[in-house]
Amino acid sequence: MKTLTLVPDRTAPREVTLHEQVLSAMRKKNYSARTEQAYSLWIKRFVLFHNRKDPRGHGRAEIDEYLTYLAERRKLSASTVNQAFHAIMFLYSEVLRMPVSDPESAARTKKPLKLPVIFSHDEAGRVIAAMSGMYQLMAKLLYGSGLRLAECVALRVKDIDFKGRRIVVRDANGYKDRVTLLPDSAVQALKDHIKRIQILHESDVKSGFGSVYLPDSLLRKHPQASREWVWQYVFQAPSLSQDPHSGQIVRHHVHKNSLQKAVKQAIRLSGIDKQAGGCHTFRHSFAVRLVEAGHDIRTVQNLLGHKDVNTTMVYTHLADRKETTLISPVDE
Repeated sequence: MKTLTLVPDRTAPREVTLHEQVLSAMRKKNYSARTEQAYSLWIKRFVLFHNRKDPRGHGRAEIDEYLTYLAERRKLSASTVNQAFHAIMFLYSEVLRMPVSDPESAARTKKPLKLPVIFSHDEAGRVIAAMSGMYQLMAKLLYGSGLRLAECVALRVKDIDFKGRRIVVRDANGYKDRVTLLPDSAVQALKDHIKRIQILHESDVKSGFGSVYLPDSLLRKHPQASREWVWQYVFQAPSLSQDPHSGQIVRHHVHKNSLQKAVKQAIRLSGIDKQAGGCHTFRHSFAVRLVEAGHDIRTVQNLLGHKDVNTTMVYTHLADRKETTLISPVDE
């Protein structure tokens, strides 16, 4: 008797996994690849913590239990626990459509107030002078414009307004645009750099490439935009690569680690020994210089893109107000 071999029905719809649902929800909101990776990992850990049970059966108690475990057993920092909190809230509100009230304990833990490390103006100049080429130009923008590392590497040609001496920062923290300063001392070097990358882009186009990563929502409206010059990254990667979203060969921006390493090396070469000195130190230093110059705290807040003015107020503790002389009571 002939044995009947059952062939699986490949036309039957495949069940979409939770991971795929999470990725789809994040891409609809144009979350960065870094956020996708972090949120996906925290959601996976949350599911594993509860023995792979369907998260739709969980509620506030299970979420609070996991966050308390991270804070008290794992001894993770408040910022790390808060990231896990936001990932889980995203799962319930945007993917499962089951909003839950905020857990009470660990996720709402406030980070302790720590004064950031800053460069003096002389120190910032020495670090920048120890760099060269594209990375020196990027460091000038970190210090002269108050850009975050991720904002700097992701600048596009259209974001630079030479006439208005300003930079438009797109989709910053909180996914809001803002405008900041374009320092005069960086203008000519930036113009020369953009001329060079335009030649590179034209070469890519002639070779059948020339595309750049764009959010899916924009590509649906403007399918050809990815090859247009104004959408190209200002600080481009030295080689072409495959976009993990579309599979298309594109020229992405330079990797953040490359700039981080260049700044760290320049700090060593300049002989400055400061804990946690790096790219973000330039941003802190930018803010302090503005406060020292007497600019309104709300103006500084807008340039930095802080949601809460209290975040900006920390720089008032670091500003050197020369017009104010404090005398200890014991010295009077």
